[in-house]
Amino acid sequence: MKIGLFGIGLDTYWPQFEGLEFRLRQYQSEIADKLAQPGVEIVDVGLVDSPKAAQDAAERFHQENVTLIFLYVSTYALSSTVLPVVQKAKVPVIVLNLQPVKAIDYAAFNALGNRTKMTGEWLAHCQACSVPEIANVFRRSGIPFHQITGTLRDDPEAWTEINDWITAAAVADKIRSCRVGLMGHYYCGMLDIYSDLTKLSARLGIHFEDVETQELKGELSRLDPQSVTNRIAEIHEHFAVQSDCSDDEIRKAAETSVALDNVVERHRLGAMAYFFSGTGDDAYVDLISTIIVGNSMLTARGIPVAGEYEVKNVLAMKILDSFGIGGSFTEFYAMDFIDDVVLMGHDGPGHTAIAEGKTKIKPLKEFHGKVGQGLSVEMSVKHGPVTVLSVIDAPDGEPRLLIAEGESVPGPILEIGNTNSRYRFPLGAKGFVDAWCQRGPAHHCAIGVGHIASRLEKLAALLGIESISVC
Repeated sequence: MKIGLFGIGLDTYWPQFEGLEFRLRQYQSEIADKLAQPGVEIVDVGLVDSPKAAQDAAERFHQENVTLIFLYVSTYALSSTVLPVVQKAKVPVIVLNLQPVKAIDYAAFNALGNRTKMTGEWLAHCQACSVPEIANVFRRSGIPFHQITGTLRDDPEAWTEINDWITAAAVADKIRSCRVGLMGHYYCGMLDIYSDLTKLSARLGIHFEDVETQELKGELSRLDPQSVTNRIAEIHEHFAVQSDCSDDEIRKAAETSVALDNVVERHRLGAMAYFFSGTGDDAYVDLISTIIVGNSMLTARGIPVAGEYEVKNVLAMKILDSFGIGGSFTEFYAMDFIDDVVLMGHDGPGHTAIAEGKTKIKPLKEFHGKVGQGLSVEMSVKHGPVTVLSVIDAPDGEPRLLIAEGESVPGPILEIGNTNSRYRFPLGAKGFVDAWCQRGPAHHCAIGVGHIASRLEKLAALLGIESISVC
């Protein structure tokens, strides 16, 4: 990922105030060093101090195809040298209003005795001077921007926010390049989960790839026996396989898991939504009953899989996983008004990498609401802070991110062979459920470990969609 950086100044100042230009360039170099991190290339075009320099910087950013631009306000500069740079790049802009120190040393400043030196010293600290002018011009030009105000050094709050923007930009790049597989069809009658794939592609840059269930079935007939043996060993290592799971069921789950991996690799998928019943063909009924373990293993490896063909929710899962906090398929289960928690979970795949302890595999005689029987996974999300995310369809048809922060807490769960956790929210159980549902989400959501609402809000801004935080 390439991130642009440019500082601004005024060429008229350089011959007037000795050492000012060098000093400001040093500040910018310090910022460039702090922005650098693995997987990120900083395209630093230097100090833009004239219309010609602005045009050159604009051309460089355009050629380098930067994802995001940081504009460092080093001193006062004319807005006419700022606007052309961002106009051509057409990417989000973060204005860095970073003063070199928390306050000017007034006594030392006034003791300089030379008013020219004093003016030069003031200009090295007048970052805030240009920010209103830049904001005015950006607003009138229809250019979205975001601003971070603080100090160059000794300001962890400002630098946390800067790094959050970089992380969000990396996730935005990952989402835009994601190929999402669609296998089967919607769970009939769940009107809330039906999705506008054109709108999601247009707004998020997602590519959707239709995958035939016949392709998965065909893979089962071409399996390498050794790969199945290896996968059986992985299942026993990865999961706590319960004693009532038969060897035959584990073998079938391993076969389907390897077949799924082959399909995902062939289509270069970064996520998948699926559902089919197989009604009328016992081979497909058997296939769908063996799919949960393999899909859970894919999800744990960063290729989230959502059941019930829940396209929007697999995107929420992918977003959370791209931030490195997991993203497990979830819905409201019940409310505990005594402990003031909401029980949430789901049947089907779980994100076992964020489980509290080892995920159990249990055999079920019936899949509730679905055809067949077979192995299922039972887990709780790690105790501690969590973020809940839903990609919702607003009444205007636009996708939005619906966000909440809470806590996964210990306590009794429903041991029914599904994912299941207890969550406490700042609004209380009643307040959270009412506030969440008021926004019109689908009944599914994704859960990740840690609090990242701020980063998700930045991601939404970078994707050009709205975000809503309920708590």
